[in-house]
Amino acid sequence: DSSQLSHTDIADSSGGEGSVQGSSSGDAYTVADVARSAMPSVVAITAVSVQELPNFFGFGGQEYDSVSSGSGIIVGENDTELLIATNNHVIEGAQNLSVCFIGDEVPNPDETQQQMSNDGLDMENAVSAKTKGTDAGNDLAVISVQKSDIPSETMSKIKIAQQGDAESLVVGEQVVAIGNAMGYGQSVTSGWISALDRTIDDSESGLIQTDAAINPGNSGGALLNMKG
Repeated sequence: DSSQLSHTDIADSSGGEGSVQGSSSGDAYTVADVARSAMPSVVAITAVSVQELPNFFGFGGQEYDSVSSGSGIIVGENDTELLIATNNHVIEGAQNLSVCFIGDEVPNPDETQQQMSNDGLDMENAVSAKTKGTDAGNDLAVISVQKSDIPSETMSKIKIAQQGDAESLVVGEQVVAIGNAMGYGQSVTSGWISALDRTIDDSESGLIQTDAAINPGNSGGALLNMKG
């Protein structure tokens, strides 16, 4: 079925020539190899929610649309939809969600407000999305995009992410972070696994700590080992 997406395969895009010393297992690749392989699986998410400004007396006043940016990872598909994992706080409370894929020009977050119609998002390259399920305790969510809404040229470029095994991570392992930093589109940073099984705030599971630069808009993006 030509409508089915391929999974990411780092060997296809890198040729297997790059290597990183000190990998915990198997052949590894350069940061550039990992980024080139994984970027087709990472998306930019724009969420629009309605906020209310209190009036002079502290009661509900004027409502306005608030725009925020985040990231997501293509994790699966069914016959009609593309499934994207992200953080729950990226999409929580949103009335409108849109997704931009690799090769799309992500709208400038400062100009997004001006590009919205009264019916919601009306931005070039943005594909409408809806929430499929959430897990607030683990700050996870899955959203979906209709395949029929995605241009065929874009479908030919994007891929389903290859899931890694977090249990095999070791402290000191190099990693790559890809996400929609500051809402301006995909960017790449690299760092190391600083610690494992961290618990912060009200998280219900152990977290991975990394010193790779993570900025607003990176939420929901990919953290990859050196095998992509």
